[in-house]
This record gives sequence, C-alpha cells and structure tokens, in this order.
Amino acid sequence: MSTIDPKEFRNVLGHFPTGVTIVTGMDGEEPAGLTIGSFTSVSLDPPMVGFLPGKGSSTWEAIQKSGSFCVNVLGDHQADECWTFAKPAEGSRFDGLAWHAESTGSPVIDGSLAWIDCSINEVYEMGDHLFVLGDVVSLAGNDGDPLLFFKGGLGTFAAS
Repeated sequence: MSTIDPKEFRNVLGHFPTGVTIVTGMDGEEPAGLTIGSFTSVSLDPPMVGFLPGKGSSTWEAIQKSGSFCVNVLGDHQADECWTFAKPAEGSRFDGLAWHAESTGSPVIDGSLAWIDCSINEVYEMGDHLFVLGDVVSLAGNDGDPLLFFKGGLGTFAAS
C-alpha cells in the first residue's frame, strides 16, 4: 500500500508540462473522442505509439471496439477542443467540429498540429489506467505551436 497522498502526487506531477491530444475513433457510425495528456512514442521500427486512458472511460471502451484510433496533437489555438473532450459528453463532442476520416476510419480533427492514425496492437492494465499500444498506419504534421498542459492550465511553447 502506497503512503503517497494522491493529491500531492497529482500536484507534483503537474510540474511536468505535457502535450495535449484528443484520441478519436468510431463508436459504430458515430465519432467519439477524449482528451489525453499521457501520450508517447514507443517504437520507431516498427512505428508504434501509446497512451493511457482511465480504466472507467466509457469513451475509450466505445473506441476500442472499432480496433483503431487516431491521436490528434492539439495546437495552441485548440484550447476549447481540449476542454470539450475532457469533460463528460453532453450530446456529441463533435457538434460543429470540422473533421475527416483517415484510412482506419478514425476521425482527424481539422486544424490539429499533427495526427497519428493507428490500429490497436494491445491493451494492458496499469493500475487505475490502461496502456493502449498502437501500430501507426498513417500520420501527418502541420506548422504551428503546441498546446501544453502545465500545473492545471493550458499554454504554449515557442522555440527560441
């Protein structure tokens, strides 16, 4: 049993700035997505990425059934999208949002800084989260600055 206080753990780890992504997929005929900060590159050869949704995420459960997902890396102009996909859904999170399907059928949010379309390789249990490992099928990047999460707030970074 850990003696680490969960609030202190979250506070201290909040000192590590993270990029912001929206992981999308299809729930039958409907697009689905959730905000994820715990995204990482896993392997160059073969190209693989991973992310960690909470175990109780009904959105991830819906996406997982499709066998694929797309990681949309958010740019500094997409703070509204970050918060929309981070909160419990009231209707479709995609209402009024421009997107198109990529090769797996997963939604790519138009205007994202980058996107990585993947097929699901494996899902592992990790404490109160899952680790989703994906095989990269296609990807693209665009110019712009990233949206970052730091100490509970959003900001950006410009290279010097």
